[in-house]
Amino acid sequence: MINIALYKPDIPQNTAAIVRLSACLNLRIHIIEPCGFNLDDSRFKRVAMDYVKLSEITRYSDFENFKNKNNKSRIILLTTKAKKFYHEFKFKKNDFLLFGRESAGVPEEVHTSSYESLKVPLSKEARSLNVAMTVAVVASEALRQNNFFK
Repeated sequence: MINIALYKPDIPQNTAAIVRLSACLNLRIHIIEPCGFNLDDSRFKRVAMDYVKLSEITRYSDFENFKNKNNKSRIILLTTKAKKFYHEFKFKKNDFLLFGRESAGVPEEVHTSSYESLKVPLSKEARSLNVAMTVAVVASEALRQNNFFK
């Protein structure tokens, strides 16, 4: 199973869309605290709807706790600062696809702790994709490579 890790997410609607995606594609969600909103937030609930019940969500007090509890898996960071494209990488089952805060990305410690850093190719005029869209694009490729759609 592919794991989606969200580093200190701060937009409830994005996290809710990712939760819904995870329910539909059988992905595990990992939230690294502090989260910028409460999971009881009405904006979160409006988008996530009843998909929260279909999702497996694990929360961690901080990045160190997340790293220690998942030290047998690879952490693949998705960042606009990466040199390598996601479609040029071979994903493995049980990889953790890590996505940074919408407002600030991730600190250097997270970059250096990651097994690999990848990005989605974008037009030169664009800064970045919405995080929920990036999760959908990259998770779909990881699932495809590992034959999860068969």
